[in-house]
Amino acid sequence: MGHFVADFGLQSDRMAVEKCPGKDHTLPWPWWLLAHSGIHAFVVTWLTGVVWLGLAEWGIHALIDYGKCRHRYGLGVDQVLHMACKVIWVLILVTLAPLGSGGLLQAFPR
Repeated sequence: MGHFVADFGLQSDRMAVEKCPGKDHTLPWPWWLLAHSGIHAFVVTWLTGVVWLGLAEWGIHALIDYGKCRHRYGLGVDQVLHMACKVIWVLILVTLAPLGSGGLLQAFPR
């Protein structure tokens, strides 16, 4: 759910267009792409409590969106890749810190 809020609720139409090279008119496209990816990074960090997962999301989200902007794939593949990242973040959390052990999940009270 967090991904869809960040991708569709918190991304303006201008950001959706201008984050792509050659479509930028008000700011250079890297600013738009980094801002959009940064929103996703914030959501991942907020939901997981793990800053390094947020940073990973920031970089990978930007790379995936850049590929879509360069017409390497369409919206469907773009969304599948983003969802795959979220699954990987959950698997990392579960693998590295099982529930009840504290560790990475200590941000979530029992």
